[in-house]
Amino acid sequence: MAWSTAARLESVALLGAPGGMVVAPTKVGYIVMATDRAGLERKFDAKQRSRTKPGVVLVSSLDMLRRLAHLTPEIEALYERCWREDLLLGCILPWRESALALIPADGSGDLVMDARWTSCFVIRFGAPSEAIAADLWENHGLLTFASSANPSGQGNRGLISGIGERIERSADLLIEADDYVASNQPGVGADERFEQGVMVSMVDRAGTLVPEQHGQRSVTPAPTLIRRGLALERIMSLLAQQFPSWDYRHGEYY
Repeated sequence: MAWSTAARLESVALLGAPGGMVVAPTKVGYIVMATDRAGLERKFDAKQRSRTKPGVVLVSSLDMLRRLAHLTPEIEALYERCWREDLLLGCILPWRESALALIPADGSGDLVMDARWTSCFVIRFGAPSEAIAADLWENHGLLTFASSANPSGQGNRGLISGIGERIERSADLLIEADDYVASNQPGVGADERFEQGVMVSMVDRAGTLVPEQHGQRSVTPAPTLIRRGLALERIMSLLAQQFPSWDYRHGEYY
């Protein structure tokens, strides 16, 4: 089904029902979306993905982010800059205790948080999937969780045809918008595009937020960029402006 208002409405209806699983486009390719344990179980099975790699939390607004995750003023300022500039960003953050009740009480927490009670909270991931996640949150009070729509360890190249037969068979709905995905990296071939967003860990090994730096040098632990992706150079520039000290450890996944 091509991206449209009808596709958004059908996605919201499917994801609002128990066990729903939808494939939708983002700026960097396709994702699998789910809202509860049954849908997440279907996602892990379809991707054949390790359960030690939880899905991300799709955040529809900065107010939603503030409600869900612990932030420092410096981390919040980075998100605000990325929001204004429409930059896809995901940060590893601890959940607020008061927000845990928003996760379905069906065991979903085991599949969206790591052992430290942290998740990756993602903003500005792309108009189609943002619209679906915003509708679910604002009108139905549902959180949306996601992972890339491809066999684990493989990319989809920003093409609906690249999600793999297993995911194609498993999803309740496939939303096609190859042209939209390509428009976010104009002039770049499907085999050369970034297929993910930048991810920054804002916690130490125990899951505690990194301390504020207040412009001081050599403060540790510091933010760690653990995955390069779309708008990498701009986000690194914003990190450098906000944090005198930060680390680059691509592939050091949480």
